[in-house]
Amino acid sequence: MNQRLLLIVFWLALLGYFGWDWATSDPVNTFEEPPILAIGSGQTPSGGHCSNF
Repeated sequence: MNQRLLLIVFWLALLGYFGWDWATSDPVNTFEEPPILAIGSGQTPSGGHCSNF
């Protein structure tokens, strides 16, 4: 019974979090995102660990 209660609490908390996130987040505009084939193209960043290349 204790394990079943923890399972129910877990799923309610997870569903509650997803509901809260969905209700408060701005919708994603897929037309503003880069095409999947273009990810990683472009200029190399100039700072951080990427500058070691």
